[in-house]
Amino acid sequence: MTKPSLPELLHAAVTAVGGTERPGQVAMAEAVAEAIDDGSHLLVQAGTGTGKSLGYLVPALAHGERVIVATATLALQRQLVERDLPRTVDALHPLLRRRPEFAMLKGRSNYLCLHRLHEGVPQDEEEGLFDQFEAAAPTSRLGQDLLRMRDWADETETGDRDDLTPGVSDRAWAQVSVSSRECLGASKCAYGAECFAEMARERAKLSEVVVTNHALLAIDAIEGAPVLPQHEVLIVDEAHELVSRVTGVATGELTPGQVNRAVRRAAKLVNEKAADQLQTASEGFERVMELALPGRLEEVPEDLGYALMALRDACRTVISAIGTTRDKSVQDEDAVRKQALASVESVHDVAERIANGSEWDVVWYERHDRFGASLRVAPMSVAGLLREKLFADRSVVLTSATLKLGGDFNGVGASLGLAPEGTQGEDVPQWKGVDVGSPFDYPRQGILYVAKHLARPARDGDRADMLDELTELIQAAGGRTLGLFSSMRAAQLAAEELRTRIPEFPILLQGEETLGELIKNFAADPRTCLFGTLSLWQGVDVPGPSCQLVVMDKIPFPRPDDPLMSARQKAVEEAGGNGFMAVAATHAALLMAQGAGRLVRASGDRGVVAVLDPRLATARYGSYLKASLPDFWYTTDRNQVRKSLAAIDAAAKQAETQAG
Repeated sequence: MTKPSLPELLHAAVTAVGGTERPGQVAMAEAVAEAIDDGSHLLVQAGTGTGKSLGYLVPALAHGERVIVATATLALQRQLVERDLPRTVDALHPLLRRRPEFAMLKGRSNYLCLHRLHEGVPQDEEEGLFDQFEAAAPTSRLGQDLLRMRDWADETETGDRDDLTPGVSDRAWAQVSVSSRECLGASKCAYGAECFAEMARERAKLSEVVVTNHALLAIDAIEGAPVLPQHEVLIVDEAHELVSRVTGVATGELTPGQVNRAVRRAAKLVNEKAADQLQTASEGFERVMELALPGRLEEVPEDLGYALMALRDACRTVISAIGTTRDKSVQDEDAVRKQALASVESVHDVAERIANGSEWDVVWYERHDRFGASLRVAPMSVAGLLREKLFADRSVVLTSATLKLGGDFNGVGASLGLAPEGTQGEDVPQWKGVDVGSPFDYPRQGILYVAKHLARPARDGDRADMLDELTELIQAAGGRTLGLFSSMRAAQLAAEELRTRIPEFPILLQGEETLGELIKNFAADPRTCLFGTLSLWQGVDVPGPSCQLVVMDKIPFPRPDDPLMSARQKAVEEAGGNGFMAVAATHAALLMAQGAGRLVRASGDRGVVAVLDPRLATARYGSYLKASLPDFWYTTDRNQVRKSLAAIDAAAKQAETQAG
């Protein structure tokens, strides 16, 4: 039997999911197959509606080697495992003459821990474990969640938190889960043979396709101890998120509360001298943290440095003492000891990292009204880490609807540690970028409107002219507006003002309900508007007449006082580059491309993306930002836009009347 061709396989898969083959999807599949076959790397931009998941799954399954697929969102992971992979495997089985296995793998804390469930939770104030089911009032929300999880434990095959519906609070889940540091290990745990996390890892080892998340991919790369099975191909979907997710995993935090927990957990497991040393160091750290001022610490102040070194040394003493001191009176001592050790090691590692003062790290102090003071440390850049860990010994495909910024892939490539496309040299990963386009006719379906007549936005200043413009646009559109704001404060002020000005159009505000409920209500009523900040720029998928106007209040540059972004910008400038374009403009371009992508989600969608910031039309960097957006018809004519919105609104109402 001859080997089936890629077009045959793709046709079978697309038919199985009830889709339609598109030129962009075919081009993507061919590019992915070529990269996998020759072991090279590929950045592929595939616009909304391309069907990119099949564009990489089909060539990956046809290749026959193990593939890791890493995504940023739970929604896409579930789509792949529950819909795309089962149908694709069924469709390709007769042609490939084999049935590839697939599995999902997450971090250990995402799985129910049977030891915690049955034996109890280590308690800071007392020796041993306590029964969380007896401790929580059965009528309380926590008690109800715990009882429901105990019943679910007897039914679930996966123990995966995301398979528990409805979900439970983070506080409830913490009672029945452990981190990798807290885990006793399968060989030492009485429930090791039944462990859900271990079973998930075993399924992954036996599978040809393993679906995971960016965070676990980052842990696998950073920590050196492999948590993902060996693989020949890595596919990173939603790749525009990868750098921020890896940065998040590589960021450490130290708070007085965290240190106090470590003191309490270790106190009865070590000798009195070691316990006193850690207690004294903890008190010294807390005193210094009360005096610190928010912002970046380019050099760690002397008093903070001494406090961190004292904390580091005390933690080191306690870690050694925990390993040698045994107390038979402590119930389930191994579990209690493991949790204490995890807490102390975490404090030690961050204190040591900040005290050492690497030039590759950024350190800053924050103070929150709710959470108190914290010290944070993050890598100046993850580019070197990704170049070394991600692109060695395997073929890597990165895909997203937004990878081509300012007209090329080099900006995103640089953030991933890749030299400009086509650069030759020893130890320089070879890659190419491919834009397979979109099935949508952007110039016909959408308008990009820049309100050039408005005043330049000042930081945290009142923008009465912007609110006037926003009011008129919403009225012309008949509601149907997704408002994307650069800060939560701006979104709140706009919502409060417009609820008074145009009460006939309900305005939903992020934070007043869960994100899922907000999007559901926004989609259900075309007259409704939805205002919010960061997660709305990327997390809204509402095709049809409910979203025909997407408004950005201003270009979403990072705040000038953002410690990490400003440090990265300064580092680029000191190296002779353009820090503003490399960091701030790239950040804004990525968010704007994602935000503009909320408008056209289906072939019948029509509408306007309105940017209420004249700098997009007047500033030198405006052309770079515009080149990062879909190819909408462009105008600064406010009257034309109002007429267009009114016509789109009238057509939508007519369609609603005919349908009703």
